[in-house]
Amino acid sequence: MSLTKSFVIIFFLAVMVLTETHAEYRVYQFSVKARNPFSMDQKTHVVISTLDPQSYIAYHGGETTLKIDLVRSWMCFGDTSKKQVCKPPIARAQTAKVFN
Repeated sequence: MSLTKSFVIIFFLAVMVLTETHAEYRVYQFSVKARNPFSMDQKTHVVISTLDPQSYIAYHGGETTLKIDLVRSWMCFGDTSKKQVCKPPIARAQTAKVFN
């Protein structure tokens, strides 16, 4: 194996090992209501989901089935595997302690 091939392989292995990665995802809060006037449940529900508005509507039956209004969205950072969604920034700010 030539010296340049060895250098390239070592370089890419070092980059893979030493590179720091950051995970993140967006969380959406919706106001969801059934469009069908004969639906048993005509109440508006607040839903928190990682699906964007278009994907949420498509997954749950389409625009003829649901009406949704986006209330807010926020980002969650860090390791997100098998965890609850993070709190919205406003809730985190309200629970933070104020130091004088």
